[in-house]
Amino acid sequence: MKLHELSPAAGSVKANFRKGRGAGSGNGKTAGKGHKGQNARSGGGVRPGFEGGQLPIYRKLPKRGFTNHFAKNYAIINLDKLDKFESGATVDINTLLENGTIKNAFDGLKVLGKGELTKALTVKAAVFSASAKEKIEAAGGKAEVV
Repeated sequence: MKLHELSPAAGSVKANFRKGRGAGSGNGKTAGKGHKGQNARSGGGVRPGFEGGQLPIYRKLPKRGFTNHFAKNYAIINLDKLDKFESGATVDINTLLENGTIKNAFDGLKVLGKGELTKALTVKAAVFSASAKEKIEAAGGKAEVV
């Protein structure tokens, strides 16, 4: 087989529809745009959300809430998910990302106290809830703030 012999599979490539190329093409003259009017003109049409001059819905609806752009967004994990590590292991955000326990690092790791921890682990995270810190230390581990 040579390069000039290559061709796509039959029916996989469809020819472009050429508009406005004469009456015989079946789409000549107005090229599917109808007669006159805003949409028949070059550059014609209206912007997205335009409602014909009526007050648009995005202006009628009230603005709500506030987004704090300085807020920290933490990757959250509960203690019951940490119980699968071997006793004495060091668990940090990189370890959790590698084994797929969390998907994104965001702005750091936050450990919450749901579930029980039976093994002594060294957990390194940005934030710990009070109950999580208690349970980690009660199991003989360490909670280190990074």
